[in-house]
Amino acid sequence: MLERRAAGVHARSLPCAVLCVALCVFLLTCCQRLSTKGEVAGSSPVGVLPSGYGEVFLAVDECSSSGTVGPTEVPCDSERAAARVVAREDGRASHGPPCPGTTDFVLHISERRPSADEDGDGAVPRGYACMRKLRPPHPGDPGGGGGPRTIVGDCVRETGDGQVRETACDGGGGGGRGPRFKVVEAVADRAHCPASTGLYVRLGGGERPVGCARPL
Repeated sequence: MLERRAAGVHARSLPCAVLCVALCVFLLTCCQRLSTKGEVAGSSPVGVLPSGYGEVFLAVDECSSSGTVGPTEVPCDSERAAARVVAREDGRASHGPPCPGTTDFVLHISERRPSADEDGDGAVPRGYACMRKLRPPHPGDPGGGGGPRTIVGDCVRETGDGQVRETACDGGGGGGRGPRFKVVEAVADRAHCPASTGLYVRLGGGERPVGCARPL
């Protein structure tokens, strides 16, 4: 008699045990799904923007549209992309570090309020971006006739009042305004220039700010 009652109690409790196990499995599955939805691909937390385009306005290795007035940041693989940022500095270019030697042009970034910026407050600090065109010709290359800096390999002509102007070494420009000198060496001071030097050119800051240019 006691054995039958025990068996009956056991038989009635079995469905309850099964129900409890099923409920635990269901809750565990829901928790796993909620945890998965709380992550972005690559295990990056929600709310953290991926690095690259859009995180900082014209940061290094990001690209701009064509033109030096009111350029916009665009993906580098976009058909609108024209130049890439090779260096980005705060403040004014006249007071900051010089751009790399082969920079093609400089974008001066004034304070404004774009739709996206580095910290979400709607403001981009004053600064400048040193740009390198995505496609040739590159005026910043040695002998290219342009760029914000004069470097070894560039050609110049005198413009009067002790000033010189960079011009393409291939003679581009015409009208008798072709190159007259070529910068062949950068030194710390004039005394280190070779005897063939016919013109001294200011190259900017750094340890070798003097360019030794020979006549062409």
